[in-house]
Formats: sequence, C-alpha cells, structure tokens
Amino acid sequence: FFYQMHRDTKLHELIGDAVIVREPHPEGGELVRSLTRPGGILTAELCVLDDISRAPGEALNVLLRLLNERQYNGPSSGEEVWNLPLRTAIATSNPSDPGSRYYTEPLDPANLDRFVLQLRTEGAISSGRWDEAARIIDLFSEVDSPEGSAASQSQAPQGVAAEELRKATEAHAKTNVPPGVRKQLLEVLRQLVTRHGVSQKNSLLTDRTFLVKALKVMRASAVLRGRTECTSEDIWVLRYLTTFRVPENVHAGIDRIIRGVLEKPQE
Repeated sequence: FFYQMHRDTKLHELIGDAVIVREPHPEGGELVRSLTRPGGILTAELCVLDDISRAPGEALNVLLRLLNERQYNGPSSGEEVWNLPLRTAIATSNPSDPGSRYYTEPLDPANLDRFVLQLRTEGAISSGRWDEAARIIDLFSEVDSPEGSAASQSQAPQGVAAEELRKATEAHAKTNVPPGVRKQLLEVLRQLVTRHGVSQKNSLLTDRTFLVKALKVMRASAVLRGRTECTSEDIWVLRYLTTFRVPENVHAGIDRIIRGVLEKPQE
C-alpha cells in the first residue's frame, strides 16, 4: 500500500471506504450504520507513507495507533477487533529544519518514536555521490523488453520471497540474545545518559524502543547473518535507532561510543 499524504487526507483513504448498511431493527423500522470496507493499511503487509508529516491530526492519530497496535477496533468495524497483516511500515518526510523550503512541521516526538529504524538521506547530486548518480541514470535509461519487464518478472519471485520471509520470521522468534550482549546494550545506553548528556529533555531514549524493539532489530541482524544467537556485532544496529532520537552531535559519534563499549573487556 502506497499513499502520498497531504493536508486534506481523510481517514477512509487510509483504511478503506465507508459503506452504509441498512438492517431491520428488532423493534421495527430500520437501523442504518456506517461500516468500513477494509482496504489500504488494514489489508497490506507493507505500506509506504510518503510525506507523513503533512497528514492532518485526525488521520495521523488513528494511523499511528494502527502502526503501534497492529489492530483496528472502531465504530466502523462493527465493534470487531481486526488484526492487521501489516509487517512493515515505511514513512518519509522532507526536512523540517528551521528555514527549510519544504514548509513541513516535524512529527511529535512520541509519534516519531513509533518508527524504530530512522535514516537521514540526501540526494546523490546534492551529496556529490557521482558514481551513484551515474548508476541511477543507467537504471532509468534502459528499455524494458517484454521478457524482462517488471510485470513478467514479478510473478515468479513472489512465492519465493514469501517463503523466505516466513522462514526468516520463524528464525527470528528462535534467536537468542545472550547475557553478555544484553550487558553491552545496557552499557551503550548508560554511556549515552551518563557521559553524553542524553536526557528526557533533549532525546527520545524510550524504554519501548531501546529495551524492547532494539532487541528485535538485533535478532533480525543475527538472522540476516545466518546465526541463531546475537553477538556483539549486532549492537551496531543502534546507529540506525539514534538518528533523530538523540542530539545530532551525539548521533555523529555513535560509532565511537559503540566501539568503546565493544572493545571494553567484559567482567
């Protein structure tokens, strides 16, 4: 599911169309109700939400609750609890720094924390990555042949990708985080607070992200490397969690902070 957010985004554009249902009332007459025909994020395994910071509050509040709970239960669901098949949500936003030409407002810190992995990206041209720019030009300059078109290639890999994802999900559930790695994670967090001035006032070092979800990302890192147990190497995923959660100067030195903890002999 892909959706381009805008200031007038309506909730039904994200979760499905509203339909009117007429039912006979036990005491006579008719009962007219509004229900939702599930669609959009309610039926997707992967959703991409472009320009999420432009979404109005009404739609954004429901959307973020769906992302957090992976369930939908509202008046339009007939009071039923719908479990979402959603596996991954990706959101994008233009820069919201003071003086930015994009006229966007930053997400509320609590809402921003809903997205575990956070990356700051720059265009290939603006960052001077000319080799990458050349590859992009080559990619979009090629003419698709009928045999090599996206439509013809999308059929076979889907089953294979689904099977790989199923196996990876099962492996993730069985991946262990040993006590030594847990201590190293805790030490990185302790260093951020006691030595680098990270606090509630200037950062989003939440228990939800760094004591719960960080472990899930570390286990995923281990699975990608063919392991059934996390090692110190998986601590490096923290660099993808601190992008917008700690002061910029602290995030710039996160590799040095992690390396210092990993090189320290364990007791």
